[in-house]
Amino acid sequence: MTVSGQRPVNTMKTAVLQIGKEKDSMKKSVFVTGASQGTGYAIAERFAKEGYDVFIGGRNGEKAQEAAEKLKATYGIFAKGYTTVVFDENNVKEIFADIRANGYLLDCIVFNAANLGIGQVSMDVDVTEFMDVFNTNIGWNFMMARAAAEQMKEKHKGSIVFIGSNSAIRVTMNRCAYCSSKAAMIAMSKSLAVDWGKYGIRSNVVLPGMIKTERWRNNVNNTKYCLPNYTPIEDIAEFEDVANAAWYFGSDESRNTTGTELVVDGGMLAQLTPNIERELWK
Repeated sequence: MTVSGQRPVNTMKTAVLQIGKEKDSMKKSVFVTGASQGTGYAIAERFAKEGYDVFIGGRNGEKAQEAAEKLKATYGIFAKGYTTVVFDENNVKEIFADIRANGYLLDCIVFNAANLGIGQVSMDVDVTEFMDVFNTNIGWNFMMARAAAEQMKEKHKGSIVFIGSNSAIRVTMNRCAYCSSKAAMIAMSKSLAVDWGKYGIRSNVVLPGMIKTERWRNNVNNTKYCLPNYTPIEDIAEFEDVANAAWYFGSDESRNTTGTELVVDGGMLAQLTPNIERELWK
């Protein structure tokens, strides 16, 4: 019953919003895939520094748990590692059920794990190997994004962050599967932003260029001769550069930003031709 001249109160909607506020006050949490080391670990650590509890995914469960224990000891947060199995929906369901069982509804998920598709010459690559890249970079990420969104929807808030590549925009030789999957990642993120925005869920993509990984440091051809090293600022990304971008998209710092990309490549995409006359790192 309503009083004449007054609008009826939607008690169901009010109750849902109240539950959402209560759950939002819980300890904030993030799940980062491929986070046992390197860029993924730096991303997990960036969130841990901000007081987030952290869930770490890795193909080696022991290393993922070791990384979680390190963050726990350093920052006094709750952290847990999981073995992640590529394109296995049962594995995805088990992980997200366990996150919930630990008392969490995710605030953010960061997709750092990827199939790099290295050595796949387009004319000769087996189509199964080609599609394995898409199964990891697109299909598997979608499975996890949907599972995370189911939790985020309950409190009408959440952030999905994809770690893509500037190769989605300007490709490199013999990386057809990788480059095209990263391009598809941008479209998928935009679709999720549009489809799930009504649930308070945002989706964005970080586009790194070359990163100073161990693989890069140990390869003289990368450090001295690889064209992606010829950036306008004469430097390439540290792990922390990508982590800071992921933090921006994952946190409330970007609360009104969704369906877009942030390039972290030293200006490589901005230039038509790199200055290959200058000396690179010794």
